[in-house]
Amino acid sequence: MLQRIIQCCTLNGGIFCLSIVIFEYVILPSLGYIMSFTFGNLNENIWLWTRSLLSWTFGAVWVLPIFLLSKIINSLWFQDIADIAYKQKKGDPQQLTRISKVIADFSFSIVVQFLFLIQSYLVSMVPSTIFSNILSILHLSLLYSLYSFEYKWCNMGMELNSRLSIIENCWPYFLGFGLPLAVVTSLPESYIISGCLFSILFPVFIISANEVSPSKIKIFRLKLFAPVLSITSTIFNRSIGPSIKSSISTASKAQKMHK
Repeated sequence: MLQRIIQCCTLNGGIFCLSIVIFEYVILPSLGYIMSFTFGNLNENIWLWTRSLLSWTFGAVWVLPIFLLSKIINSLWFQDIADIAYKQKKGDPQQLTRISKVIADFSFSIVVQFLFLIQSYLVSMVPSTIFSNILSILHLSLLYSLYSFEYKWCNMGMELNSRLSIIENCWPYFLGFGLPLAVVTSLPESYIISGCLFSILFPVFIISANEVSPSKIKIFRLKLFAPVLSITSTIFNRSIGPSIKSSISTASKAQKMHK
């Protein structure tokens, strides 16, 4: 587990994020100084054009490929960390009994999380700055909590409807759990830097989720996932075969009926 955590920090912080910082705050300023020293009073428009060209080239040749590659590698390392943490706490993981349920649960979960991320972006566009920030942080906190606990819940053989019900019923706990990660990743203006910070800190939240038992104190059910569940059910019902559709329909109905 420690090895995987060190690898996550090295890849995302020591290689990826540090390379961006060095390029933006060391290489570009140094190059600008050298060009000004060599050519005298460098025309500002020429430097802006040169800087934009270099930034675009660096992004296309280095940042984008490493970003995509890191996403794949991180997902594998996160799974390793979650499995090790679960085995140390509860033993061998359980599995869903039917292949169709596994496929339905995984596919449904991916689409729900993606649409919920879009929903969090849309609420951040509310005209009121304070209100939009609160709604955005609320969505991100719950989403990051779902990310963190989903490894544990999947290893317990828990289906998506049960996982989302826990999040919605005990939302104050999960709001507090995911809040630090949501705040930290919201600070950088760059999506890339935000992603690096998430990948560096996320293993800690995976381990924490395996070590704790969420509070079951309920205030009221916060049905933030209801819109994306409805959209996802519609998408899947129109695009997949009857066998998987049956499993997804069952999960969706159970989610709506579960209190």
